[in-house]
Amino acid sequence: MDETEFWEIVDSTREAAEGDPEEQADLLVERLVQLDPESVLDFARHFEARYNRAYRWDVWGAAAVLLGGASDDAFDYFRCWLIGQGREVFEGALHDPDSLAELLDDFDEEIDGDGEDLGYAADEAYEQLTGVVAPDLGLPPQSADPLGTPFDFEDEEALAARYPGLRDRFGPG
Repeated sequence: MDETEFWEIVDSTREAAEGDPEEQADLLVERLVQLDPESVLDFARHFEARYNRAYRWDVWGAAAVLLGGASDDAFDYFRCWLIGQGREVFEGALHDPDSLAELLDDFDEEIDGDGEDLGYAADEAYEQLTGVVAPDLGLPPQSADPLGTPFDFEDEEALAARYPGLRDRFGPG
């Protein structure tokens, strides 16, 4: 599976789910079980590589603005959700996290920002196809610390300065 096919699967399931990440995860599993096990592992590798690429302080700060704070787990689920938004949103967010203010049509804290189930979809599909747990993907492990320079997510002034677009459109107040 190449990168284009990976993103086509992500996009088609998001569109069919009308943006609901839980429904998208269910549709993703349904779509992946139509593939052979090696293709499911390829999909998992693409997903995991992007998940690891998004382990950055600046992306975490954007999650904190959108979610009104972001614990370790919340940021993990946010990164899965971000991948689920498709290539344009994902790559745009990595290029400039504040650009999410323009890239997202809407952001509803009740359903958006938490794509935990998306992170398990390939594992679930692989297990349904083979009856066994997916093997190690052979990717380098995620770095111990996010890339970039850490900063205090509790500092409202720092968040406002770093993410003016997100704060204006989706922030508190």
